[in-house]
Amino acid sequence: MEGNAEALAAVRQELQKYSHPLLTFDVRETGAGRIELVIDLKEKPTNIHTYYLEIHPRDLARRQFRWILQRMIFEGLHDYFVEMFDYTPQSLDNPAGPYELQR
Repeated sequence: MEGNAEALAAVRQELQKYSHPLLTFDVRETGAGRIELVIDLKEKPTNIHTYYLEIHPRDLARRQFRWILQRMIFEGLHDYFVEMFDYTPQSLDNPAGPYELQR
């Protein structure tokens, strides 16, 4: 676990370079000894979840980790915000009706 403590500190140091008016970024160790990137809203409604994204040990060891982390953050933001939709045209429970193929 000592290696994880160093990895957590390194990721936290890199995350200090990011500031967002709506979001917080952190890192945590999971019960399995893995490390996850944590993305959360600063002022979160009760029905919105926190987004977790595993950081693979091989990525932590790479010299380009800061760029890998940036890509993970940007891609994670996309996924996080898409997951916040209550429904889309493809949702079967969409009050406006689900999307139907035009024939």
